[in-house]
Amino acid sequence: MIQPESEAVDWSARADEAARSVTHRFGRKLLFLPGTHLAATTWPWGRFAHVTQPWHYWWQAHYLDALVDTGRRELDRGATPEARFDGPGNPSAGRLASRLLRGIRIRNLLTFVNNYFDDMAWLALASLRLDGLAADASKRGRRRYAKVQRSLNPQFISASTDDLGGGTFWSSKRDFKNTPATAPVALYFARTGQQARAQALVDWLDATLFDDERGLYLDGARLGSDGKILVEANVYTYNQGPILGALLELGGPRNLERAAEVIAAVERHLTVQAPGRTSTPESAAAEVLRCDGTGDRGLFTGILCRYLALAAKDQRLPKASRRTAGRLVRATAEAFWTGSSSSAGVSGSPTGNSAHSGDGSPYGRVFAIHATNTAAEDYPPGAAVELSTQLQAWMAIEAAATLARAAR
Repeated sequence: MIQPESEAVDWSARADEAARSVTHRFGRKLLFLPGTHLAATTWPWGRFAHVTQPWHYWWQAHYLDALVDTGRRELDRGATPEARFDGPGNPSAGRLASRLLRGIRIRNLLTFVNNYFDDMAWLALASLRLDGLAADASKRGRRRYAKVQRSLNPQFISASTDDLGGGTFWSSKRDFKNTPATAPVALYFARTGQQARAQALVDWLDATLFDDERGLYLDGARLGSDGKILVEANVYTYNQGPILGALLELGGPRNLERAAEVIAAVERHLTVQAPGRTSTPESAAAEVLRCDGTGDRGLFTGILCRYLALAAKDQRLPKASRRTAGRLVRATAEAFWTGSSSSAGVSGSPTGNSAHSGDGSPYGRVFAIHATNTAAEDYPPGAAVELSTQLQAWMAIEAAATLARAAR
């Protein structure tokens, strides 16, 4: 069992508020097309932000994943209109996720394929979870989700070659193999019945990019001019997430032992001291996960939280590993929550966006870039708020909500 929190916290209500904050602030139809949804990359944004702002395919994939998290909680509450995160008069999270998937395809020039295999892997994982949500809710229209798998599975197979001894290429340039691509592709293979392919990728990561001294996975590898493999030794928080997921999905003594090792290493190397503003004694005493900044890095810690939550619920892992994983998730989510502020603390839009969404609802909370900071520190008046950082906090809070459900 997941250990209950020392004080009652309604993580589901918090996650609903985080979901409303992100969807209201960033989400709109794509070019006013019915049945579509897409998130702007920054707020405030102009009327045609979806086509004028940079296209971040993988941010949208994680937006989709977060909506599936919310949809799961709606399903747990009975999937009635009253159970919807945004109220009975608005779409369910699952319906919004379906519209988002359509919006992604249209914005990506009528295809799910792009130049980066890690981006595609994140979308494949999220759409696979969306398909599972639709199946459990007995929803129709699942052929669209199967189309994602049919489009992307051949991409992953073609990118997972024997070059450099194995692994998955990062991009269509095919000159670099890394953990960001190999780990989520391995997890996708493991979740779609392709265990041999998944294990081969995990074995390559273990042999090539696992740092025995730190117990963490390094960034990537390329072929040097002398024909030797050159390892990029950077360590990123999010890289530990999908490989942890793949290790758990595959199971077996060796993989589970490695998963426990990674959890311990995350606590040793990827945490910082928690701020003294949390509302529960447990999270006040714990360290929080390190955050890595803005842009793409603004997603990193939320991704790690997602997979630490899976580990915290996995009874095959040692009790100490489960407790560590759960404590890190809850403490980080708590820090994001207590450091957030209402949209009143964020300056209005130079492009005319008001402090309310189109239906008159408040935008809700703004979350900090770093769990150790407050939103007011990271986003002073006049600063543009990035989607990636808000998704990061939302994912962490959803991860804490899954642990709260498991403890009931």
